[in-house]
Amino acid sequence: MINDPFQMQRELRYGAPVCDQILTGRYFTIGYSWYFRQAKWTLEIINRERNIFTDLPKAKRLNNFRADLRIPGRFRASLDDFKGSGFDRGHLVPSANHNFGDIVNSETFLLSNMSPQHDEFNRKIWAELESAVRQLDSRHDIFETYVLTCPVFYFDRIVETIGKIKGADGVKGNDIPIPHAFIKSVLAEDKRGQLQLWTFEMENKELTGKLGDYLVQTYDAEELVGGRFWDRVSGGDIHLQKKNKNKMWEYSDIP
Repeated sequence: MINDPFQMQRELRYGAPVCDQILTGRYFTIGYSWYFRQAKWTLEIINRERNIFTDLPKAKRLNNFRADLRIPGRFRASLDDFKGSGFDRGHLVPSANHNFGDIVNSETFLLSNMSPQHDEFNRKIWAELESAVRQLDSRHDIFETYVLTCPVFYFDRIVETIGKIKGADGVKGNDIPIPHAFIKSVLAEDKRGQLQLWTFEMENKELTGKLGDYLVQTYDAEELVGGRFWDRVSGGDIHLQKKNKNKMWEYSDIP
């Protein structure tokens, strides 16, 4: 059907977890959670048109953070919710992954694409992982790289929130829960049509390990998120990769 995003959005061709609302962008898709008032997941193909826009200058980082008006007001984050919270507006789909046009880059600054992240996490190991994924995508043998990113909440821990207090009665507005961790599942398709899978779980705090230290079994990550990853891929190969952990690819830790 023409209104089915799974038939229209290229990044959804290998499937996506369930969610409350699907927000289709020009170059990535957000699966939104009304309950957590942020994305349950984001799905992208890194620099999807890299072979088409080879001669275009890279777009500047626009930094035009703003609310996503497609989400009902009582379920969405605002700039005031993050103001003075001490947490970064952490990108799930990185700005640097979509920098071949202003309007493409602008969409990454919708608050539906943000989760509260500790600055020592967002600006260090999370940025390092984003850079490493771009390096993977730039390899000559890689055709396309699909990236699924998910905030995670642990059931055995207290969930803290950020959010602006509204009104003299002290009634809070839209509290935004702070994720305990983040999952990033990377599915790379090489030029032979073979798929390789890596899934990372990183706690939302300063981390000092190597990226490979945070590789996990994809099946375990699915349980944490509450949804199946890459469920439109069938066959024993993907089952084995979801059951095991692939070795970390080679990358430079210099962004």
